[in-house]
Amino acid sequence: MDDRVATLNPNPQPTPIPKSKWSKPMPSVLVIDDDRAILALTEKALSTIADVETAATAKEGLEKLRAGAFDTVLLDIQLPDQNGLAVYCEIREYDRRIPVVFMTVEAASSTAIEAMQLGAFDYIGKPLSVEPLRDLIEKAIEQRQISSVPVAISADDKSPGESGELFIGRSPAMLSVFKAIGKVSKQDVPILIRGESGTGKELVARALYQYSHRSDEIFLAVNCAALPDNLLESELFGHEKGAFTGAESRRIGKFEQCNGGTLFLDEIGDMAPSVQAKVLRVLQEQRFERVGGNKELTTDVRIIAATNRPLEQMVADGDYREDLLYRLNGVTIELPPLRERLSDVPALVQFFMAQAKKEFNKPDLEGLSPEAAELFEGYHWPGNVRQLRAVIRRCVLDTVMPVITPDGLPKEITRIKAVDNAPGGAPASPETLDGAGLPQLVKRLLAEKSTDVYAEATQYMEKYVITEVLKSTGGNQSQAAEILGITRGKLRDRITTFDISLTSNVQIG
Repeated sequence: MDDRVATLNPNPQPTPIPKSKWSKPMPSVLVIDDDRAILALTEKALSTIADVETAATAKEGLEKLRAGAFDTVLLDIQLPDQNGLAVYCEIREYDRRIPVVFMTVEAASSTAIEAMQLGAFDYIGKPLSVEPLRDLIEKAIEQRQISSVPVAISADDKSPGESGELFIGRSPAMLSVFKAIGKVSKQDVPILIRGESGTGKELVARALYQYSHRSDEIFLAVNCAALPDNLLESELFGHEKGAFTGAESRRIGKFEQCNGGTLFLDEIGDMAPSVQAKVLRVLQEQRFERVGGNKELTTDVRIIAATNRPLEQMVADGDYREDLLYRLNGVTIELPPLRERLSDVPALVQFFMAQAKKEFNKPDLEGLSPEAAELFEGYHWPGNVRQLRAVIRRCVLDTVMPVITPDGLPKEITRIKAVDNAPGGAPASPETLDGAGLPQLVKRLLAEKSTDVYAEATQYMEKYVITEVLKSTGGNQSQAAEILGITRGKLRDRITTFDISLTSNVQIG
């Protein structure tokens, strides 16, 4: 290693980033390049998503890295005083969790490909395009946050540390989850995390990684529902030059890039059959080929998968490989929906409110009124913990009083009282979800002087349309999504939000 490269402290104490008065601190990106035009371009392009520090030499960049706290590094392959690959090795020795994105004039640069094989996050060709650059850095920052924020697995009432994100729960179901993480985190077996959307599957994956013997290696996450089938295959396994239209150079996939580390496959139920077959082979043999290639590659990756889909039913319907399900199902961790652990709601509310109070600079906020707290504990939370957190943040942001009362809660939560007080527990509203109730709904909202007429009427019609389409397909979500012209992921989100029951007679819950 060139002795001009700064020596890095292996146990750095990062300098805190000053916090904005109104929001969380911006992520921080270090750009190392000797081209002033590139430095100016990256500063301007990334200014909306991150604080940008620049360096013109490897020595300067490594010194800044040692002195600061960065979420991502954007690194040129050719620097005046050091080869980019050598700089990358120093960065990786300093902190393996910092995503490094290489910049290269030639997209097929062998140095960039070698860096990817060693664990670099990605590379981008010069001249830089603003939108692809911004998207790539946003992904890198997200990966940094996933792999770097500790998860405190605790059932105690004590407050979490400043650097952690807490698993909160003392219900029997959550204690079982904590025990399962402790038992299997150090075992090199595939883990399948199951649970509804918003229950915290990513937190479980992060905890399994951080408490494993691979915690010093790379952690990458891929959302299988967010990419078209052909792009997902390339993302996971890479591709050779000319493998398909637009494949102008060789691309290293996540299985190759994540060698020695942990790969989190979210929404595993959304994989196409062709991708399922290749993932099965990796699970069985740790071998694969790039798309368009015939060279067999090996990898050592621990796979953690997650889904909110009924995989057994998908196997019965012929939509999912039974052998892949068995391989993924080495150990299953079931996350309970929030409605099945409502005793944990007060602790979750307290935690999220403390976070939001600090973030939105509301020092006078005291908490929820007893009536508001009762409504929180009585609601069924179809969006689970994610929905609860969003509601708390919105309440804290909107309130101008020290106590949040029912008047400050979303209508879907306050309506449960009206339902409970109606004869026989039936909804007090006269309209029903048959499509003909829209005029009644609008008239009632106008009489109540509602300021959300458009939103509520639109939601009513959206529920009606989705329910009718699901009825027409017998609950088949793939067909329904195609008819509606939306993705399966969005349809599943709508089903959860509207509490649509996928029984033989599809209905609103």
